[in-house]
Amino acid sequence: MTRVLITAGASGIGLAMGHAFDAAGYEVWVTDVDAAALDQVPGTWQARLCDASEEAAVADVMAEAGTLDVLCANAGIAGPTDRIEDVALSDWRKCVSVNLEGAFLAAKHGLPAMKAAGRGAVVFTSSTAGLYGYPNRAPYAAAKWAVIGLMKTVAMESGPFGVRANAICPGAVEGPRMEGVLVREAAAKGMSREQVRDGYAAGTSMRSFVEASDIADMAVFLGSQAARRVSGQVIAVDGHTENPDPKV
Repeated sequence: MTRVLITAGASGIGLAMGHAFDAAGYEVWVTDVDAAALDQVPGTWQARLCDASEEAAVADVMAEAGTLDVLCANAGIAGPTDRIEDVALSDWRKCVSVNLEGAFLAAKHGLPAMKAAGRGAVVFTSSTAGLYGYPNRAPYAAAKWAVIGLMKTVAMESGPFGVRANAICPGAVEGPRMEGVLVREAAAKGMSREQVRDGYAAGTSMRSFVEASDIADMAVFLGSQAARRVSGQVIAVDGHTENPDPKV
């Protein structure tokens, strides 16, 4: 059976990925820092409590999981919503640690077995914030831009061993994390939550948010043989972002 491991796989995009890979016939492994959420994933999945930014924990889980066919480096947090001069260094470091260092550690400890087996795919979760600058989201945007550079380097290093790497850039995704961003951004801009949401939707050519399942479907495609010659690519699943500075 083919095997996938998804970091931050107990909720949101990661959970949707787990269900999509499960439906595609994969043995699903998920890690998360939320023990209560892990208790709720399907009993057929392998669920492990693991902080994606803690190297020893990541190394242990990767060793236990063994050779993966697909690795989804998905762990991330929204980080602070504030002007750059008002961002605390501790908040910057926490955001970069989870979003960028978490992706690095997943790749560092998941790739050796893939390369030895001569097959596999790494799917990094970046963001449209990794394609455009976003006001009031400096730590998050910086980390997600860096994830794309990491992915392209992994693709170049691992391609000769039969391992591919790509990045998905979600836009505004329905769910609790985006809801928190809307509330915080509304407060920072002196706007209503509805105005900020409308601004995000208006900034896409499809005038809508996306669902976690949309991201999950792309991850399954990138992990499949249908994408066997797709590597080093950045693919936005966002309804086509036209305006990276959400306004009304």
